[in-house]
Amino acid sequence: MIPAETAHVSDAYEAVVYDLDGTLVELDVDWGQVRQEVAAILEARGVDTDGATLWDLFDRARAAEEHPAVEQRVAAFEREGARTSTRLPLAAELPREEATGVVSLNAESACRIALEVHGLDSAVDVLVGRDTVDESKPHPQPLRAALASLDASPDRSLFVGDSASDAETARRAGVDFQSVSDRLD
Repeated sequence: MIPAETAHVSDAYEAVVYDLDGTLVELDVDWGQVRQEVAAILEARGVDTDGATLWDLFDRARAAEEHPAVEQRVAAFEREGARTSTRLPLAAELPREEATGVVSLNAESACRIALEVHGLDSAVDVLVGRDTVDESKPHPQPLRAALASLDASPDRSLFVGDSASDAETARRAGVDFQSVSDRLD
């Protein structure tokens, strides 16, 4: 496997999978406001939210069996932000010759909207959002599910993203990784 810091797209890859938000587009979402609203939902149901990040709140919502209400609210913010999202420079890579996927921590419905808004939907063969499979990044399941749908092997695939979570997802799935910043150099 090519080390993350030296991975380059080449004929060696049969599939390239991208993260969405921060990689291909920038969702127009005030994540601080989202966190506040999720915390309010959980606090109203007696769930402690002190010091929790938004992703911690997702975990607490699952534990308290309040996940559907939280998921619904966050996805609404994401869909709204997808409609006014900004296309990022890396989106110019699409369409590709290789099988192409998107794996995101955002709701699948929001990802679909963002891809459609920016004319990228026809360039993506498979989309796996936060709510498409049981687990979320950095768990390898979303990336593995995308690769299975693309009929691509992990050792011949590349995952491109903008975060440490994306790099960890790729590592756990046995897939080469390249950061957005390295691709834009």
